Amino acid sequence: MAAILTASEIVVEYNDRLILDHASLTIDEQDGLGMVGRNGSGKSTLLKILAGLQAPDRGEVSGRRGLVIGYLPQAFALELERTVDESVRDGARQVLELIAEFEALPAISPKHAELERRILALDGWGLDHRIASAMAHLNCPEPERLIGTLSGGEQRRVALCRAIISRPDLLILDEPTNHLDTESIEWIGEFLQAYTGAFLVVTHDRYFLDRTARRIVELSGGTVYSYQGNYTDYLVARAERESATELAEHKRQMFLHRELEWVRRGPQARTTKSKSRLDRYFEVAGKTAPDSDKDVELVIPPPPPLGNRVAEVVNVGMEIEGRVLFSGVNLNFEAGQRLGISGRNGLGKTTLLRVLLSQIPPTIGTVKIGQLTQFNYVDQGRLQLNEERTVLEEIGDGTEFVIFGEQHLSLRAYLKRFLFSDDRIASQVKYLSGGERSRLLLARILKNGGNFLILDEPTNDLDLPTLRVLEEALIAFPGVVVVVSHDRYFLNRVCTSILAFEGESRVTFSVGDYDYYVEKRSRLQDDARHASASGSAKTASAKPEKIPKARPLRLSFKESRELDGLEEMIVGVEENIAKIEALFADPEFHRKNGQRTTALSEELGSLKRRLAELYERWEALEAIRSGAQQNSQP
Repeated sequence: MAAILTASEIVVEYNDRLILDHASLTIDEQDGLGMVGRNGSGKSTLLKILAGLQAPDRGEVSGRRGLVIGYLPQAFALELERTVDESVRDGARQVLELIAEFEALPAISPKHAELERRILALDGWGLDHRIASAMAHLNCPEPERLIGTLSGGEQRRVALCRAIISRPDLLILDEPTNHLDTESIEWIGEFLQAYTGAFLVVTHDRYFLDRTARRIVELSGGTVYSYQGNYTDYLVARAERESATELAEHKRQMFLHRELEWVRRGPQARTTKSKSRLDRYFEVAGKTAPDSDKDVELVIPPPPPLGNRVAEVVNVGMEIEGRVLFSGVNLNFEAGQRLGISGRNGLGKTTLLRVLLSQIPPTIGTVKIGQLTQFNYVDQGRLQLNEERTVLEEIGDGTEFVIFGEQHLSLRAYLKRFLFSDDRIASQVKYLSGGERSRLLLARILKNGGNFLILDEPTNDLDLPTLRVLEEALIAFPGVVVVVSHDRYFLNRVCTSILAFEGESRVTFSVGDYDYYVEKRSRLQDDARHASASGSAKTASAKPEKIPKARPLRLSFKESRELDGLEEMIVGVEENIAKIEALFADPEFHRKNGQRTTALSEELGSLKRRLAELYERWEALEAIRSGAQQNSQP
């Protein structure tokens, strides 16, 4: 595949700190890249450079002529006085301008064909349908609402929708899954799997990376490392690279040890051979050892003992302003239990936590808390940090130690377990990266102890290494853990049971991890569909009903153009499917393409899903056109 964007030898320095050290990256057509790296490693900086929003101190970025880039930064800006619909359509300004120019041309204009070709290439006639579908699947607010009236999470959904609807040549998304519910994350994953352009996504959601990424690029020590495959493939390849690096460093140290003995003895004669050996020693000794990423040694203070009764939720329900959020919730917590709470935003998850904490009374039911139960609540909003204080001052609040059971741990030692070096501990909060702020907040909250931890969206803004050690710490925690999260990978690793908010006031409890809950729900839904289909068939055979004919609609001008272009798109997708299926049918497949099996399988599945969507849309538009034609006949 041809390269569409190349960054070569990029160097960026902030306050004498080297962020990017001759980093290079090439993005090809239809590349599906997932970028990983510690918070503060320079990921967002590199994305801004690739998007053309920031110039590097040194290095060069070159893109294909006419390259269109769509970009969703972590810190996005929307015009507060515009509506949701206007903000979303801003992302497709290029397409809308082409359509406006096309419709303004006289019928005999020679530019018609060229403009129509460009509009079809961008799927411009299907823009309204794409916007409606994306806004629905991302649970965007009502189109007429003003941006200034939206919450931060709602604005992020609008910004994400704006970024994806134009279908640019290269789509760059910085943490797109933050503040999205599970269903929206699933849809974004399917969207990227079927995406015909190239994309580069930064996310801490490992399940999402496993589904969507075909290549992982890691930013470490200011340098970019590239790995073929998804996140799981990357973990294996990275372990092999680190093993090889450690072996090379071990050999270097052994060589220096041997040569040092020779140097100390002093050769009897300074021959050419001995001079060469001495030069070789100083050359190897001058090389620095490779940097090794240190993981956070996250420590949750040992909890005080729990009593026989920890916490019990009995037939609890909640109604707010006439709307029933949930009802019939029954939970009995025990030591060692780790409950994961999942579901779409706005269904009452945080409200249930507040009921459990006795911050608000339930509409119905009771909550019984044991006398020895001590809650430690990490809420979505977290705490506010004082920008002018140092990291040490923020964590200390006037004290010099953190109490761990019967022991004391110095503040510096505690902060180093959260990966703060001595110079960062002395830094003011305003100079911290987003990830460092998240780690500082987590450190500040967890030092409060407690034997019943409640964490509301703890994975937002944490990097992958920090997430892994947080998971290990929670798994080892002997008290009770309740965690609200949309991170499927996190829920699978940590939780022993799931409480799922499924909508329409329905809440389901399931023992096991999140994957088991999804599998069980899928089986129940299949059984219900079969039962419904069987019942419908019996009803239909006993008493057929006459379905009144609806008045046929007519295709709009845009829909007519969209329908005309759909057949060509369907043929193209079918040809691509046939090519991949022919590869699998080749007796020499495993010898020639064995390493590409997973990528080809995912691409084939993505193409088949895309084909089904195109056929569904074609059938819907064709039905309208056929109905209109029949209705117009005398």
